[in-house]
Amino acid sequence: MGILIKNGHVIYGEDFEIVKADVLIEGNRITKVARNINEGADTVIDATGKVVSPGFVNLHTHSPMGLFRGLADDLPLMDWLQNHIWPREAKLTPEYVKAGAYLGALEMIKTGTTTFLDMYFHMDRVAEAILEAGLRGYLSYGMIDLGDPEKTEKEIKEALREMEEIEKLNSERVQFVFGPHAPYTCSIALLKEVRRLASENRKLITIHVSETMAEVGQIAERYGKSPVVLLDDIGFLGSDVIVAHGVWLEGKDIQILARRGVTVAHNPASNMKLASGVMPLQKLLGAGVNVGLGTDGAASNNNLDMLEEMKLAALLHKVHNLDPTVADAKTVFRMATLNGARALGIKAGVIKEGYLADIAVINFAQPHLRPVNNVISHLVYSANGNDVETTIVDGKILMLDREVLTLDEERILDEAEKIVEKIR
Repeated sequence: MGILIKNGHVIYGEDFEIVKADVLIEGNRITKVARNINEGADTVIDATGKVVSPGFVNLHTHSPMGLFRGLADDLPLMDWLQNHIWPREAKLTPEYVKAGAYLGALEMIKTGTTTFLDMYFHMDRVAEAILEAGLRGYLSYGMIDLGDPEKTEKEIKEALREMEEIEKLNSERVQFVFGPHAPYTCSIALLKEVRRLASENRKLITIHVSETMAEVGQIAERYGKSPVVLLDDIGFLGSDVIVAHGVWLEGKDIQILARRGVTVAHNPASNMKLASGVMPLQKLLGAGVNVGLGTDGAASNNNLDMLEEMKLAALLHKVHNLDPTVADAKTVFRMATLNGARALGIKAGVIKEGYLADIAVINFAQPHLRPVNNVISHLVYSANGNDVETTIVDGKILMLDREVLTLDEERILDEAEKIVEKIR
Protein backbone atom coordinates (compact mmCIF):
# COMPACT_ATOMS: atom_id res chain seq x y z
CA MET A 1 0.00 0.00 0.00
CA GLY A 2 2.98 2.34 -0.23
CA ILE A 3 4.65 4.81 2.12
CA LEU A 4 3.04 7.48 4.31
CA ILE A 5 5.18 10.33 5.65
CA LYS A 6 3.35 11.94 8.59
CA ASN A 7 3.43 15.36 10.27
CA GLY A 8 6.36 16.91 8.40
CA HIS A 9 7.08 20.43 7.22
CA VAL A 10 6.56 19.72 3.52
CA ILE A 11 8.21 21.84 0.81
CA TYR A 12 5.23 21.75 -1.54
CA GLY A 13 4.86 22.52 -5.24
CA GLU A 14 6.85 24.55 -7.74
CA ASP A 15 6.83 27.62 -5.48
CA PHE A 16 8.27 25.61 -2.54
CA GLU A 17 5.51 26.57 -0.14
CA ILE A 18 6.08 25.26 3.41
CA VAL A 19 3.01 23.35 4.64
CA LYS A 20 2.43 21.09 7.62
CA ALA A 21 1.14 17.96 5.92
CA ASP A 22 1.39 14.24 5.25
CA VAL A 23 2.72 12.77 2.00
CA LEU A 24 1.33 9.55 0.54
CA ILE A 25 3.44 7.55 -1.93
CA GLU A 26 1.93 4.75 -4.00
CA GLY A 27 4.10 2.91 -6.49
CA ASN A 28 6.77 5.37 -7.63
CA ARG A 29 4.58 8.49 -7.43
CA ILE A 30 3.38 10.99 -4.86
CA THR A 31 -0.39 10.53 -4.84
CA LYS A 32 -1.55 12.81 -2.05
CA VAL A 33 -0.27 15.74 0.03
CA ALA A 34 -2.72 16.80 2.75
CA ARG A 35 -3.28 17.03 6.47
CA ASN A 36 -4.32 13.92 8.39
CA ILE A 37 -4.07 11.32 5.63
CA ASN A 38 -5.50 8.10 7.05
CA GLU A 39 -5.07 5.70 4.11
CA GLY A 40 -3.32 2.49 5.10
CA ALA A 41 0.34 2.19 4.12
CA ASP A 42 2.93 -0.56 4.43
CA THR A 43 5.42 1.91 5.90
CA VAL A 44 4.66 4.97 8.02
CA ILE A 45 7.46 7.48 8.63
CA ASP A 46 6.99 9.97 11.47
CA ALA A 47 8.41 13.28 10.23
CA THR A 48 7.50 15.34 13.28
CA GLY A 49 10.10 18.10 13.63
CA LYS A 50 11.51 17.19 10.23
CA VAL A 51 11.42 18.70 6.75
CA VAL A 52 10.17 16.72 3.76
CA SER A 53 12.10 18.03 0.77
CA PRO A 54 12.35 17.13 -2.90
CA GLY A 55 15.43 14.99 -3.40
CA PHE A 56 18.44 16.81 -4.80
CA VAL A 57 19.48 16.56 -8.45
CA ASN A 58 23.26 16.61 -8.91
CA LEU A 59 23.50 17.80 -12.51
CA HIS A 60 27.23 17.22 -12.98
CA THR A 61 29.55 14.77 -11.30
CA HIS A 62 32.05 11.97 -11.87
CA SER A 63 30.86 9.61 -9.16
CA PRO A 64 33.70 7.02 -9.19
CA MET A 65 36.28 9.79 -8.62
CA GLY A 66 35.68 9.56 -4.88
CA LEU A 67 38.57 7.08 -5.06
CA PHE A 68 40.88 10.06 -5.73
CA ARG A 69 39.53 12.24 -2.93
CA GLY A 70 42.45 14.17 -1.40
CA LEU A 71 45.12 12.65 -3.66
CA ALA A 72 45.82 15.76 -5.77
CA ASP A 73 44.64 18.96 -4.11
CA ASP A 74 45.57 22.63 -4.53
CA LEU A 75 46.62 22.43 -8.19
CA PRO A 76 45.59 24.23 -11.42
CA LEU A 77 43.13 22.28 -13.60
CA MET A 78 45.46 21.12 -16.38
CA ASP A 79 48.26 20.17 -13.96
CA TRP A 80 45.68 18.37 -11.82
CA LEU A 81 44.27 16.49 -14.83
CA GLN A 82 47.36 15.70 -16.87
CA ASN A 83 49.88 14.95 -14.12
CA HIS A 84 47.74 13.46 -11.38
CA ILE A 85 44.21 12.38 -12.37
CA TRP A 86 44.68 10.94 -15.87
CA PRO A 87 47.74 8.80 -14.91
CA ARG A 88 45.78 7.33 -11.98
CA GLU A 89 42.69 6.79 -14.10
CA ALA A 90 44.81 4.73 -16.49
CA LYS A 91 45.18 2.19 -13.66
CA LEU A 92 41.45 1.83 -13.08
CA THR A 93 39.91 -1.51 -14.06
CA PRO A 94 36.15 -1.92 -14.66
CA GLU A 95 35.86 -3.44 -11.17
CA TYR A 96 37.70 -0.51 -9.59
CA VAL A 97 35.35 1.93 -11.33
CA LYS A 98 32.36 -0.04 -10.08
CA ALA A 99 33.72 0.11 -6.54
CA GLY A 100 34.12 3.88 -6.93
CA ALA A 101 30.54 4.11 -8.16
CA TYR A 102 29.35 2.25 -5.06
CA LEU A 103 31.24 4.74 -2.89
CA GLY A 104 29.69 7.68 -4.76
CA ALA A 105 26.21 6.16 -4.57
CA LEU A 106 26.57 5.62 -0.83
CA GLU A 107 27.60 9.24 -0.31
CA MET A 108 24.73 10.55 -2.43
CA ILE A 109 22.11 8.44 -0.64
CA LYS A 110 23.41 9.62 2.73
CA THR A 111 23.24 13.29 1.70
CA GLY A 112 19.82 13.33 0.05
CA THR A 113 20.73 13.24 -3.64
CA THR A 114 18.17 11.19 -5.52
CA THR A 115 19.20 11.81 -9.15
CA PHE A 116 22.58 12.54 -10.72
CA LEU A 117 24.15 13.11 -14.13
CA ASP A 118 27.49 11.32 -14.35
CA MET A 119 30.42 11.31 -16.77
CA TYR A 120 33.18 8.72 -16.60
CA PHE A 121 34.16 5.43 -18.25
CA HIS A 122 33.12 1.78 -17.82
CA MET A 123 29.66 3.27 -17.33
CA ASP A 124 28.00 -0.10 -17.86
CA ARG A 125 29.65 -1.17 -14.57
CA VAL A 126 28.59 2.09 -12.93
CA ALA A 127 25.04 1.33 -14.09
CA GLU A 128 25.09 -2.02 -12.29
CA ALA A 129 26.10 -0.32 -9.04
CA ILE A 130 23.47 2.42 -9.39
CA LEU A 131 20.73 -0.09 -10.19
CA GLU A 132 21.55 -1.92 -6.96
CA ALA A 133 21.85 1.31 -4.94
CA GLY A 134 18.40 2.45 -6.04
CA LEU A 135 19.38 5.92 -7.24
CA ARG A 136 18.26 7.59 -10.45
CA GLY A 137 21.36 7.81 -12.62
CA TYR A 138 21.98 9.45 -16.00
CA LEU A 139 25.27 7.99 -17.14
CA SER A 140 27.55 9.31 -19.87
CA TYR A 141 30.75 7.81 -21.21
CA GLY A 142 33.34 10.61 -21.37
CA MET A 143 34.55 10.61 -24.99
CA ILE A 144 38.01 12.00 -25.85
CA ASP A 145 39.65 11.64 -29.27
CA LEU A 146 42.14 14.56 -29.31
CA GLY A 147 41.63 14.91 -33.09
CA ASP A 148 42.79 11.38 -33.91
CA PRO A 149 40.39 9.80 -36.49
CA GLU A 150 41.17 6.27 -35.28
CA LYS A 151 40.38 7.33 -31.72
CA THR A 152 37.18 9.00 -32.93
CA GLU A 153 35.95 5.70 -34.31
CA LYS A 154 36.94 3.80 -31.16
CA GLU A 155 35.25 6.32 -28.86
CA ILE A 156 31.99 6.22 -30.79
CA LYS A 157 32.08 2.42 -30.83
CA GLU A 158 32.65 2.32 -27.06
CA ALA A 159 29.85 4.80 -26.37
CA LEU A 160 27.42 2.73 -28.42
CA ARG A 161 28.55 -0.45 -26.66
CA GLU A 162 27.96 1.12 -23.25
CA MET A 163 24.58 2.47 -24.35
CA GLU A 164 23.55 -1.02 -25.45
CA GLU A 165 24.71 -2.56 -22.14
CA ILE A 166 22.88 0.05 -20.06
CA GLU A 167 19.69 -0.36 -22.09
CA LYS A 168 19.83 -4.13 -21.46
CA LEU A 169 19.27 -3.36 -17.77
CA ASN A 170 15.80 -2.16 -18.80
CA SER A 171 15.43 0.35 -15.97
CA GLU A 172 13.71 3.72 -16.12
CA ARG A 173 16.03 4.82 -13.29
CA VAL A 174 19.28 4.24 -15.18
CA GLN A 175 19.66 6.01 -18.51
CA PHE A 176 22.52 6.44 -20.98
CA VAL A 177 23.64 9.96 -21.97
CA PHE A 178 26.17 10.92 -24.67
CA GLY A 179 29.17 12.62 -23.07
CA PRO A 180 31.83 14.14 -25.34
CA HIS A 181 34.31 15.48 -22.79
CA ALA A 182 34.84 19.03 -24.11
CA PRO A 183 35.42 20.97 -27.35
CA TYR A 184 39.17 21.12 -26.62
CA THR A 185 39.49 17.33 -26.24
CA CYS A 186 37.06 16.31 -29.01
CA SER A 187 37.28 16.75 -32.76
CA ILE A 188 34.55 18.42 -34.79
CA ALA A 189 33.92 15.04 -36.44
CA LEU A 190 33.27 13.42 -33.05
CA LEU A 191 31.01 16.25 -31.90
CA LYS A 192 28.95 16.12 -35.09
CA GLU A 193 28.56 12.35 -34.84
CA VAL A 194 27.48 12.61 -31.20
CA ARG A 195 24.87 15.16 -32.21
CA ARG A 196 23.55 12.82 -34.90
CA LEU A 197 23.51 9.77 -32.63
CA ALA A 198 21.84 11.60 -29.75
CA SER A 199 19.04 12.81 -32.02
CA GLU A 200 18.66 9.39 -33.61
CA ASN A 201 18.53 7.57 -30.26
CA ARG A 202 16.67 10.32 -28.37
CA LYS A 203 19.38 10.65 -25.75
CA LEU A 204 20.62 13.65 -23.80
CA ILE A 205 24.11 15.10 -24.25
CA THR A 206 26.38 16.51 -21.57
CA ILE A 207 29.70 18.26 -22.21
CA HIS A 208 32.22 20.46 -20.35
CA VAL A 209 32.20 23.94 -21.88
CA SER A 210 34.14 27.14 -21.06
CA GLU A 211 35.38 25.84 -17.72
CA THR A 212 38.68 27.75 -17.74
CA MET A 213 40.13 30.84 -19.39
CA ALA A 214 42.89 28.66 -20.89
CA GLU A 215 40.31 26.39 -22.56
CA VAL A 216 38.50 29.37 -24.11
CA GLY A 217 41.84 30.73 -25.36
CA GLN A 218 42.76 27.36 -26.85
CA ILE A 219 39.48 27.13 -28.77
CA ALA A 220 39.80 30.75 -29.95
CA GLU A 221 43.31 30.04 -31.25
CA ARG A 222 42.24 26.83 -32.97
CA TYR A 223 38.88 27.93 -34.43
CA GLY A 224 38.72 31.70 -34.04
CA LYS A 225 35.59 31.63 -31.90
CA SER A 226 34.31 30.77 -28.42
CA PRO A 227 33.42 27.18 -27.44
CA VAL A 228 29.69 28.04 -27.40
CA VAL A 229 29.78 29.71 -30.82
CA LEU A 230 31.76 26.76 -32.18
CA LEU A 231 29.19 24.26 -30.90
CA ASP A 232 26.34 26.35 -32.24
CA ASP A 233 27.95 26.71 -35.65
CA ILE A 234 28.14 22.92 -36.06
CA GLY A 235 24.51 22.45 -35.01
CA PHE A 236 25.41 20.76 -31.73
CA LEU A 237 23.32 22.75 -29.25
CA GLY A 238 19.70 22.10 -28.32
CA SER A 239 17.33 21.65 -25.39
CA ASP A 240 18.73 18.14 -24.89
CA VAL A 241 22.23 19.49 -24.11
CA ILE A 242 23.50 20.05 -20.57
CA VAL A 243 26.67 22.14 -20.44
CA ALA A 244 28.89 21.69 -17.38
CA HIS A 245 30.55 24.76 -15.83
CA GLY A 246 29.99 27.63 -18.30
CA VAL A 247 32.36 29.84 -16.31
CA TRP A 248 33.84 31.96 -19.13
CA LEU A 249 30.76 32.96 -21.10
CA GLU A 250 30.38 36.20 -23.04
CA GLY A 251 27.09 37.95 -23.78
CA LYS A 252 26.81 36.32 -27.22
CA ASP A 253 27.38 32.88 -25.68
CA ILE A 254 24.60 33.43 -23.15
CA GLN A 255 22.19 34.57 -25.86
CA ILE A 256 22.93 31.41 -27.86
CA LEU A 257 22.43 29.14 -24.83
CA ALA A 258 19.10 30.82 -24.07
CA ARG A 259 17.92 30.64 -27.67
CA ARG A 260 18.82 26.94 -27.98
CA GLY A 261 17.25 25.98 -24.64
CA VAL A 262 20.56 24.62 -23.29
CA THR A 263 20.89 23.95 -19.54
CA VAL A 264 24.05 24.96 -17.66
CA ALA A 265 25.20 22.91 -14.66
CA HIS A 266 26.89 25.19 -12.13
CA ASN A 267 29.71 23.67 -10.02
CA PRO A 268 30.79 26.36 -7.55
CA ALA A 269 32.94 24.26 -5.20
CA SER A 270 35.02 22.77 -8.02
CA ASN A 271 35.32 26.12 -9.83
CA MET A 272 36.58 27.75 -6.63
CA LYS A 273 38.91 24.91 -5.65
CA LEU A 274 40.55 24.78 -9.09
CA ALA A 275 40.46 28.60 -9.31
CA SER A 276 38.64 28.34 -12.63
CA GLY A 277 36.59 31.49 -12.12
CA VAL A 278 33.01 32.53 -11.34
CA MET A 279 30.25 31.69 -13.79
CA PRO A 280 27.90 34.60 -14.71
CA LEU A 281 24.89 33.23 -12.85
CA GLN A 282 22.84 36.42 -12.82
CA LYS A 283 23.29 37.00 -16.55
CA LEU A 284 22.34 33.40 -17.35
CA LEU A 285 19.22 33.50 -15.19
CA GLY A 286 18.33 36.94 -16.53
CA ALA A 287 18.50 35.59 -20.08
CA GLY A 288 16.15 32.74 -19.16
CA VAL A 289 18.76 29.97 -19.23
CA ASN A 290 17.89 26.94 -17.09
CA VAL A 291 20.70 26.60 -14.52
CA GLY A 292 21.11 23.50 -12.37
CA LEU A 293 23.63 22.64 -9.68
CA GLY A 294 26.35 20.01 -9.58
CA THR A 295 29.19 19.00 -7.30
CA ASP A 296 31.63 17.87 -10.00
CA GLY A 297 33.76 14.91 -8.87
CA ALA A 298 34.87 14.29 -5.31
CA ALA A 299 38.50 14.79 -6.39
CA SER A 300 37.85 18.47 -7.08
CA ASN A 301 35.18 19.34 -4.50
CA ASN A 302 35.89 17.14 -2.30
CA ASN A 303 32.42 15.73 -1.58
CA LEU A 304 29.05 15.12 -3.24
CA ASP A 305 27.01 17.04 -0.66
CA MET A 306 24.37 19.08 -2.50
CA LEU A 307 23.31 20.89 0.67
CA GLU A 308 26.83 22.24 1.05
CA GLU A 309 26.92 23.05 -2.67
CA MET A 310 23.83 25.24 -2.33
CA LYS A 311 25.46 27.33 0.38
CA LEU A 312 28.65 27.74 -1.62
CA ALA A 313 26.67 28.80 -4.70
CA ALA A 314 24.74 31.42 -2.77
CA LEU A 315 27.76 32.87 -0.98
CA LEU A 316 30.04 32.87 -4.01
CA HIS A 317 27.75 35.02 -6.12
CA LYS A 318 26.88 37.41 -3.30
CA VAL A 319 30.51 38.27 -2.60
CA HIS A 320 31.49 38.26 -6.28
CA ASN A 321 28.73 40.74 -7.11
CA LEU A 322 29.03 42.66 -3.81
CA ASP A 323 25.26 42.18 -3.57
CA PRO A 324 23.60 40.12 -0.79
CA THR A 325 20.36 39.83 -2.77
CA VAL A 326 21.99 37.80 -5.55
CA ALA A 327 21.55 33.98 -5.56
CA ASP A 328 18.86 34.05 -2.87
CA ALA A 329 18.05 30.85 -0.99
CA LYS A 330 14.96 29.93 -3.02
CA THR A 331 16.74 30.48 -6.36
CA VAL A 332 19.61 28.22 -5.32
CA PHE A 333 17.24 25.59 -3.89
CA ARG A 334 15.37 25.59 -7.22
CA MET A 335 18.67 25.03 -9.05
CA ALA A 336 19.39 21.99 -6.86
CA THR A 337 15.97 20.41 -7.37
CA LEU A 338 13.44 21.44 -10.01
CA ASN A 339 15.87 22.97 -12.53
CA GLY A 340 17.97 19.81 -12.56
CA ALA A 341 14.91 17.60 -13.02
CA ARG A 342 13.69 19.77 -15.90
CA ALA A 343 17.07 19.48 -17.62
CA LEU A 344 16.80 15.69 -17.47
CA GLY A 345 13.19 15.70 -18.63
CA ILE A 346 11.80 13.97 -15.55
CA LYS A 347 8.77 14.86 -13.45
CA ALA A 348 10.71 15.27 -10.23
CA GLY A 349 12.35 17.97 -8.11
CA VAL A 350 8.97 18.88 -6.60
CA ILE A 351 6.73 17.39 -3.91
CA LYS A 352 3.32 17.40 -5.51
CA GLU A 353 0.66 14.92 -6.58
CA GLY A 354 1.69 13.02 -9.71
CA TYR A 355 5.42 13.68 -9.35
CA LEU A 356 8.05 10.99 -8.90
CA ALA A 357 8.52 9.98 -5.26
CA ASP A 358 12.12 11.20 -4.94
CA ILE A 359 12.28 12.66 -1.45
CA ALA A 360 14.73 13.55 1.32
CA VAL A 361 13.56 13.79 4.94
CA ILE A 362 15.83 16.14 6.89
CA ASN A 363 16.03 16.21 10.69
CA PHE A 364 15.56 19.78 11.94
CA ALA A 365 15.66 18.78 15.64
CA GLN A 366 19.23 20.04 15.93
CA PRO A 367 20.78 23.22 17.33
CA HIS A 368 22.07 24.51 13.99
CA LEU A 369 18.58 24.22 12.45
CA ARG A 370 16.53 25.78 15.22
CA PRO A 371 14.44 27.82 15.63
CA VAL A 372 12.65 27.00 12.38
CA ASN A 373 12.25 30.58 11.17
CA ASN A 374 12.75 29.84 7.47
CA VAL A 375 12.95 26.28 6.13
CA ILE A 376 14.50 27.05 2.70
CA SER A 377 17.01 29.45 4.25
CA HIS A 378 18.02 26.85 6.83
CA LEU A 379 18.51 24.20 4.12
CA VAL A 380 20.73 26.51 2.04
CA TYR A 381 22.70 28.27 4.78
CA SER A 382 22.62 26.01 7.86
CA ALA A 383 22.12 22.36 6.90
CA ASN A 384 24.58 19.77 5.60
CA GLY A 385 24.28 16.29 4.18
CA ASN A 386 24.58 14.62 7.58
CA ASP A 387 21.20 16.14 8.51
CA VAL A 388 19.44 13.95 5.94
CA GLU A 389 17.71 11.14 7.80
CA THR A 390 15.72 9.31 5.12
CA THR A 391 16.15 9.11 1.34
CA ILE A 392 13.43 7.80 -0.99
CA VAL A 393 13.87 7.27 -4.73
CA ASP A 394 11.19 6.05 -7.13
CA GLY A 395 8.96 5.20 -4.18
CA LYS A 396 11.60 2.97 -2.52
CA ILE A 397 13.29 3.74 0.79
CA LEU A 398 17.07 3.73 0.26
CA MET A 399 17.95 5.10 3.70
CA LEU A 400 15.82 5.14 6.86
CA ASP A 401 16.98 6.83 10.07
CA ARG A 402 20.52 7.13 8.60
CA GLU A 403 20.74 3.40 7.84
CA VAL A 404 21.32 2.66 4.15
CA LEU A 405 19.10 -0.28 3.22
CA THR A 406 20.24 -1.04 -0.32
CA LEU A 407 24.03 -1.19 0.06
CA ASP A 408 26.57 -2.78 2.42
CA GLU A 409 28.22 0.38 3.75
CA GLU A 410 31.10 -1.30 5.59
CA ARG A 411 32.07 -3.44 2.60
CA ILE A 412 32.02 -0.44 0.23
CA LEU A 413 34.26 1.65 2.50
CA ASP A 414 36.73 -1.21 3.00
CA GLU A 415 36.90 -1.94 -0.72
CA ALA A 416 37.61 1.71 -1.54
CA GLU A 417 40.57 1.72 0.86
CA LYS A 418 42.02 -1.44 -0.71
CA ILE A 419 41.75 -0.07 -4.24
CA VAL A 420 43.42 3.23 -3.39
CA GLU A 421 46.35 1.35 -1.86
CA LYS A 422 46.82 -0.38 -5.20
CA ILE A 423 46.63 2.73 -7.42
CA ARG A 424 48.30 5.30 -5.18
